[in-house]
Amino acid sequence: MTVAVDDELWSAIGDPIRRRLLDLLLAEGVGTPTSLSDRLPISRQAVTKHLNVLDRAGLVRATPMGRERRYEVDEAQLARAVRQLNEVGRTWDVRLNRIKRIAEQIQRQKTTDQQIDVPVCRWR
Repeated sequence: MTVAVDDELWSAIGDPIRRRLLDLLLAEGVGTPTSLSDRLPISRQAVTKHLNVLDRAGLVRATPMGRERRYEVDEAQLARAVRQLNEVGRTWDVRLNRIKRIAEQIQRQKTTDQQIDVPVCRWR
């Protein structure tokens, strides 16, 4: 079964700050922009922007809580990302194994060609 790769999802996960936000939310269960910014070297406003990207990609869900929003990881969407990553890994394994076989075949052919010496006639 081939899993379609979602570019928006991987673009969201591609940023190191957003991956760190996901790590924090997974470890703590929930977080607000304020609580998360206390754990990161960026402002609350920057955390909010990153959380909005994760929210658009479906990786987190926001719930209003007073003047702030509580965020938690959408585990189903994260599981989908893991499946995609595994599928991409399998695809690249197949490609790399094919490249390896071709390289080994070329090397064997070179070795065979070097072993077959054509006698050279030399005039004295």
